[in-house]
Amino acid sequence: MTEQTKAAEDFLESCRTLVDAELDRCIDQSAASDRLQDAMRYSVLGGGKRIRPALCLAAARAVGHESEHALAPACAVELIHAYSLIHDDLPAMDDDELRRGRPTTHIAFDEATAILAGDALQALAFGLLANGSGLASEARLAMVQELAKAAGHQGMVGGQAIDLESVGKTLTLAQLETMHRHKTGALIEASVRMGALSAERADTGALEALTTYARVLGLAFQVQDDLLDIEGSTDVIGKPQGSDVARSKPTYPALLGLDGARQHLAELLQTAQASLERFGPEADPLRAMADYVVARTH
Repeated sequence: MTEQTKAAEDFLESCRTLVDAELDRCIDQSAASDRLQDAMRYSVLGGGKRIRPALCLAAARAVGHESEHALAPACAVELIHAYSLIHDDLPAMDDDELRRGRPTTHIAFDEATAILAGDALQALAFGLLANGSGLASEARLAMVQELAKAAGHQGMVGGQAIDLESVGKTLTLAQLETMHRHKTGALIEASVRMGALSAERADTGALEALTTYARVLGLAFQVQDDLLDIEGSTDVIGKPQGSDVARSKPTYPALLGLDGARQHLAELLQTAQASLERFGPEADPLRAMADYVVARTH
């Protein structure tokens, strides 16, 4: 294990402890139905690396702010991510039966409950941002706008639609990256930008640099996901290995070959790290997270 990987894993663990405690508190107060609440908790608190919340908290630190005010956006982005996984796994979408090494939510409960749990988590995310304690109303509004754009038809949902439309087709690199900048990258970009916005003092240059970092990292995350779908094992990655190939989905290895995908991943990492040159050691968690994203095995 490299020093950077160890630093990233230590930072992720500290973020996971902080974020999971807050998520547990939020969901414990929320649902009118016990079964719905059980499904929400199962989907959110049943594992996960918490990469997006960690990026949010790391971005706040990079602009000289500690985690207190960034906790609400960090939890909000994880709730949106959890809702998206529930819906992605549904029979009408990817029809997956395994997520994070456990039965997917619609298998563990039922399809209707899974849909409702996803809907509830999405609403809860925006409630957290709207009520974010200690944040000025201007900052809360900016983060609500950021997350709405990233999660909706201009971001994640739009990318998912392109993904479904592209099954069995051969895409160009530009088309593939457009899809993944929306489907995967938009929420990663929002995580970083909301972390910076929570500090309420990030200057334009810092925000632009962090946006570049997040945009490139979002693509790198997907390239590594595509490689793991081929080279990983179901036991390690926590979902069926080879599922993208089985569904004839367009992927980076399919377009570039394995060696070409690895080379592209290395170039993306180099660009992400270069975008942080204006920052000092306060951005070290972001640097470590970039290395972690491209080296992860699950």
